[in-house]
Amino acid sequence: MPTLNDIRSTYLDYFRRQGHEVVASSPLVPRNDPTLMFANSGMVQFKNLFTGVEQRDYTRATTAQKCVRAGGKHNDLDNVGYTNRHHTFFEMMGNFSFGDYFKDQAIPFAWEVVTKELGIDPARLLVTVFHTDDEAADLWKKVAGLPDDRIIRIPTNDNFWQMGPTGPCGPCTEIFYDHGDHIWGGPPGSPEEDGDRFVEIWNLVFMQFEQFEDGSRIELPKKSIDTGMGIERVAALLQGTNDNYATDLMRALIEASANATSSDPDGPGRTHHRVIADHLRSTSFLIADGVMPSNEGRGYVLRRIMRRAMRHAHLLGAQDPLMHRLVPELVRQMGGAYPELQQAQAMIAETLKTEETRFRQTLERGLRLLDEELTHLPDDAELPGETAFKLYDTYGFPLDLTQDALREKQRTVDTKGFDAAMSAQKAMARAAWAGSGETKDATIWFDLAEAHGATDFLGYDTETAEGQILALVRDGAEIDAAVPGETVQIVLNQTPFYAESGGQVGDTGWIVSEDGKARVTDTRKAAGVFIHVAEVTEGKIAKGIGAMLEVDHDRRSAIRANHSATHLLNEALRERLGSHVAQRGSLNAADRLRFDFSHNAALTAEDLEAISAEVNAFIRQNAPVETRVMSPDDARAIGAQALFGEKYGDEVRVVSMGRAPSGKGADGQTWSLELCGGTHVKRTGDIGLFVLLGDSASSSGVRRIEALTGEDARRHLAEQSRHLAEIAAAMKAPQADAVERVRSLVEERKALQAEVAQLRRDLAMAGGGKSGAGPETREINGVPFLAQVLHGVTGKDLRSLIDEHKSRMGSGAVLLIADGDGKAAVAAGVTEDMLARVSAIELVKAAVAELGGVGGGGRPDMAQGGGKDIANASAAIKAAEAVIGG
Repeated sequence: MPTLNDIRSTYLDYFRRQGHEVVASSPLVPRNDPTLMFANSGMVQFKNLFTGVEQRDYTRATTAQKCVRAGGKHNDLDNVGYTNRHHTFFEMMGNFSFGDYFKDQAIPFAWEVVTKELGIDPARLLVTVFHTDDEAADLWKKVAGLPDDRIIRIPTNDNFWQMGPTGPCGPCTEIFYDHGDHIWGGPPGSPEEDGDRFVEIWNLVFMQFEQFEDGSRIELPKKSIDTGMGIERVAALLQGTNDNYATDLMRALIEASANATSSDPDGPGRTHHRVIADHLRSTSFLIADGVMPSNEGRGYVLRRIMRRAMRHAHLLGAQDPLMHRLVPELVRQMGGAYPELQQAQAMIAETLKTEETRFRQTLERGLRLLDEELTHLPDDAELPGETAFKLYDTYGFPLDLTQDALREKQRTVDTKGFDAAMSAQKAMARAAWAGSGETKDATIWFDLAEAHGATDFLGYDTETAEGQILALVRDGAEIDAAVPGETVQIVLNQTPFYAESGGQVGDTGWIVSEDGKARVTDTRKAAGVFIHVAEVTEGKIAKGIGAMLEVDHDRRSAIRANHSATHLLNEALRERLGSHVAQRGSLNAADRLRFDFSHNAALTAEDLEAISAEVNAFIRQNAPVETRVMSPDDARAIGAQALFGEKYGDEVRVVSMGRAPSGKGADGQTWSLELCGGTHVKRTGDIGLFVLLGDSASSSGVRRIEALTGEDARRHLAEQSRHLAEIAAAMKAPQADAVERVRSLVEERKALQAEVAQLRRDLAMAGGGKSGAGPETREINGVPFLAQVLHGVTGKDLRSLIDEHKSRMGSGAVLLIADGDGKAAVAAGVTEDMLARVSAIELVKAAVAELGGVGGGGRPDMAQGGGKDIANASAAIKAAEAVIGG
């Protein structure tokens, strides 16, 4: 099994042999791009080479680039530890051509590395190309022999890369690995593409064009290549898992955390260990590259990562600072590839220890801060606003909680001072965006919010309204007007358009003025400003004029139905599974709903049926859906649930729906009672129909349900009915009997397959399988050795045959070569008494090399591998004999 370090070396060595300069990873703080907070891809250090600003003495390069995504545009921080593939730190392998080779060499390089150097099964691979890139598609057919159904054409920007609005750009092609149908998910471009089954492992960018401000493009005189392969994902699949945290490097760090806290790495603290392992890497590498914890910019992000890890250490029960004790293991794992870790080890450990010590002391002090502060104040003095803000910002105490505590002591808070401290914090948050890659975009929304205030949302009560166009934004800057064909971001004083939040997608519709018309394709929100992403279709849309605003009614209605159904579903899940169920994410779109919730086991068919029936029962009630605005405390007092992902201010909207059976529901009368800022139907009957599509795992301890409502649900049921009718017709059976007939056929097929497999094994043990040679046992260097070539036997049958041969021999080594599945499969076994003299792994590797394969692995007593052609079986057997002969 290749380690992560093995994979890195294999990749770099291959491209070194292909004439590439092996370039060291650039620091995480980019030297040549002040717009980026941290290096987030391999191409960052070569940006000036691609644009032609800089020249070097090589035109081909390869790197293992350290990357951090924990701030600005690329921010995975909140997901780390809870999913299999999110990291704040990761390594990106890459090969680059600066006007040297292009597609006709880049694609063969990638295929050879993946299938030969790394030994990934080609049958598990598929690729995507930009839908008009026939050249790339033809190359994949020629080089890899991929059929059309494994070359997916993607018509979106997912497969078209741009450095910016202008400059180098071009199509992409991506390599995906199929982890197998035991994992939920669909191929790229499918409705299930967000699942974990198909994982992108390599992206190749073809810098083919130069784009100008008017949108026109010309061919670049020197075309270039930029690729990126995530080493963690590749290590996971080569090590037989789809979990990056189960790979050798991450597992070593997790076990170090577990040992240091005397806890189970796979027990209740599993997520804590994962967070610590990931954050240990990012914080250590950032410190090694000169970033130190602070309250602004990159240091602010570093401190945030550090404290998140330290909080998880506290939750594990660590009584003393933990992180610095794990640095030696990180250096052992990665110091060889990144010597800066070794050089900065002492500084890293000291920084982590100091920061964690301070953090623990801060927590302890925070519990006493309020009382201590009051002892230093005169009896009639206000609590300083800065102190109140510190309680809020550092310890999570909202202002009203501090005010309530002081009210008992007949004291008040300096609210003006609190507001001033809050304003200063907002200014610091804005400054933290500096260098994030979105500086211009982020800054302008802050500026517009300060100039015009937050957008007034009217969409709870209406889908049409008049508004004033306050600003037009394009490419991060204000403009005065836009004409047909231009896409702009429009800011209004008020709007009926809902901005994406809380799982509900943004509205679409129209903005119409006297002079022009624009189609709104999405609505977002930043700094309290609603951002209407719109394409001008007629006339001119200008700043400072009035306009009619109209939301797409049918789409909003479908979204409303799905959002309201999500509330009913949440309560039905709690009723069926227990009160531990809590929302962990949601999507309320026009065509479907998705709901993630905390639960450790898959739902049974009976569970799904009961939940679906309950939701539909409340839909049929056609009960009113009511909304009340109240304080968060009042909402909690009446039992309202807070939804995952929402941020609540001084006032919250509480949405209630459904008449609960006696004694049930949040307040004994209402079925669903939740805090929610989204839009909803007027009556539950407006949802129409609810169809639950299924239950799957979203992440550890989190399940995911997808469902349809209304017309989409009706169409789905009609389609299912049609499929059942077609199956029944094909089976020549009534629909009521179709399932049983199919089940009978499946059982019959399983029995036949088992019978065939047993016959193959019996034939193989008897020396048959059309080989004509029979088992041959002879002694080599004192080791009894049996070698056999089998035809019509599959690779998966070899393990059991090895075991039977070893049992019959009692002592010795066995090598079996089969071609039953269309390619050469190899397996070797060694009895326990011979392990000191020969290893099954070495026998397999020797045989596989003669059969045109790469690698092979397993245990010393049992190993397997594969090759391309069984024609060289005799040579493979001789190679294995040579291993035994020494």
